Amino acid sequence: MSVLDNFDSWKGFLHDRLSQGEQQGLSHEVISDVAYQIGGYLADGVKAKNEEEQLLADLWHVADEEEQHAIANMMVKLVQGQNK
Repeated sequence: MSVLDNFDSWKGFLHDRLSQGEQQGLSHEVISDVAYQIGGYLADGVKAKNEEEQLLADLWHVADEEEQHAIANMMVKLVQGQNK
């Protein structure tokens, strides 16, 4: 099963990668930029496998660049708070 098949699995995967990046000393700016790049790749290159992913892709496509950065930052915040 792919981490993209289930939104909770996807969030868990992102949380683990974010934690690894933070432990390796990546700055918030770098993490934010990577999240933005991943968001664009997923929205344009990966077929949504659940309703949540489809919603994110739809929002990404109607957003301007600043709003896309905001979406990426919100996803980072969402997974940062996942285990709090």
